[in-house]
Amino acid sequence: MPRELLLTAPRELTLRSYEEAPLKPNEIRAQAILSGISHGTELNLYRGTSPFHDKRFDPQLRLFVPSMEKPAYPMRLGYEWVGRVIEVGKAVTRFRPGDLVHLPFPHRETHTFTEDQQTSLGSIEPLPPGVTPEQAAFLALAGVALQAVHDAYIKVGDRVAVFGLGVIGLLTVQLARLNGAAWIDAVDPIARRRELAEALGANRTLDPSTCDVGREIKTASPHRGADVAIEVSGHYVALHEAIRSVRMAGRVVAAGYYQGEASALRLGEEWHHNRITMVSSMGVWNCPHREYPLWDRGRIHATVTELLASGRLSVDGFITHRIRFEQATEAYALIDRRPEEVVKVVLTY
Repeated sequence: MPRELLLTAPRELTLRSYEEAPLKPNEIRAQAILSGISHGTELNLYRGTSPFHDKRFDPQLRLFVPSMEKPAYPMRLGYEWVGRVIEVGKAVTRFRPGDLVHLPFPHRETHTFTEDQQTSLGSIEPLPPGVTPEQAAFLALAGVALQAVHDAYIKVGDRVAVFGLGVIGLLTVQLARLNGAAWIDAVDPIARRRELAEALGANRTLDPSTCDVGREIKTASPHRGADVAIEVSGHYVALHEAIRSVRMAGRVVAAGYYQGEASALRLGEEWHHNRITMVSSMGVWNCPHREYPLWDRGRIHATVTELLASGRLSVDGFITHRIRFEQATEAYALIDRRPEEVVKVVLTY
């Protein structure tokens, strides 16, 4: 029987078998090749630090409110699943066995979906021949990065600072350049990630543990700061430095998944005195694109798919660890305890 990965309590994972129902005429079944682990959203759920641990999100009020219920364990994790179609129903016309598919679905050995099914990324389509399974594992995060760059409204000639050089940050560096950035400062304390950013087009990388990043960026700019800073690490210290790095009336895009109290964020300092615009970048939870209906999640997904297929967006060297699905517990523990060793961890099947 096939198996799925379940979170049964904070930092506790198990594999559970499940039964597959007979395929209906409009259904497609795919078998896993690999699935990427999100080092942000998934790890926060894994650790029990997500706001969903003790609150619920009211979709009508758009508010987090106290929850009287305990977290719903067991919980499924994952949204970067890549597989090949192994079976199609007799009414299916767009999919064939052997097609490569990316699904924003949890870690498990198979998935079944319908031909007209809508997901958080739009409709499901066979991936083009130019996309490899390894590239496909980054499609959802590439969409997050493109959403952030769109929210930044980068203009040709802008100076841009990117804070956090995990997968989303490395993709953001490339997309900012494609969008017209003339100069890119990339900030991260991990040397391996800074090296990747330099190889992918960052003009300069900065280690925040060895310098005053805001001062370095401002003194090097003829306009006294970056025009736009994009923060994707999810750390309040980095968000504060992003605010410090931009010029007067500059823009800061916050695309990280922030946790807990923001004691490092001192809004009475540069944010207040420099009249900084701070923008939240969020493309899911029913948040429309700021250019909707011209842009939506489906178009974002199609765009990053084409960019990866054409080679204009690179993920070469991003996968640092390939760990068997059976060893998922070790994979999550590695990211949790030794994040400096990883860029992207994928589960293989």
